[in-house]
Amino acid sequence: MKSFKNIDVGNLIRQRVTESEIEIPRVCNFFSCTEEEIEEMYESESLEANILLKWSKLLEYDFFRIYSQHLILFSPPSNAYSADREKTSALPQFRKNIYTKEVIDFMVELIQSGEKNMSEIIDQYGIPKTTLHRWIVKYRNHELEKKIKIQSNY
Repeated sequence: MKSFKNIDVGNLIRQRVTESEIEIPRVCNFFSCTEEEIEEMYESESLEANILLKWSKLLEYDFFRIYSQHLILFSPPSNAYSADREKTSALPQFRKNIYTKEVIDFMVELIQSGEKNMSEIIDQYGIPKTTLHRWIVKYRNHELEKKIKIQSNY
């Protein structure tokens, strides 16, 4: 996935179905619908949550995580000292600053490809400078380890 900004979930589902080599009749049977209705889902940029949950189960892939990553990257940072913080909610509370491997890879790729520099990522996504620096150092070390293993095999 190139960008977490614009999510075309129908296209992602079609891609996952192809990768999983699941036959259309099985999909139709799972959803109790026609092939045309499945095709409409493929063409849709968004789907209802209960439908997306069924796709996630069928394809054994968490499509909701893509939306979570979008929230992490593109929603405004929460104010830790806000008066609203004192209000409690019956809804489960999640930490906003959990970065998945995919998000980290996405950020490092933006820097290494030259598409963005560190300060642009810090400004646009609100990622702390030290966190971003740590990711880059760790990623470079991982790449060096790969190169050393390849060279030692010769």
